[in-house]
Amino acid sequence: MAWLWLVLGGLFEVGFTTCLRNVDGFRHVGWTLGFLASVSLSMLLLEVAARSIPMGTAYAVWTGIGALGTVLTGIWLYGEPATPVRLLLVVGAVACIAGLKLTAGS
Repeated sequence: MAWLWLVLGGLFEVGFTTCLRNVDGFRHVGWTLGFLASVSLSMLLLEVAARSIPMGTAYAVWTGIGALGTVLTGIWLYGEPATPVRLLLVVGAVACIAGLKLTAGS
């Protein structure tokens, strides 16, 4: 169950980075509330997951999910570049996250 909480926490990290892009100095209330809710849930779920998963592993996976999701969201929603090198690096990040999961022993 801890891995499920960790993945959900990583997805909320994508939510808070996406909201953060749109808060415009915290002047847009809706985006600001979305940011605050997402960051709170993301941190809470990381903390819950880290009760069962080693903190170093949990943090690396949580960060990796957030980074991967944020890159893909940027490509999909904001027209950021999807160059072959960038996509290859994203695949490498996914491989590292999978490797951490496989070697966590939890």
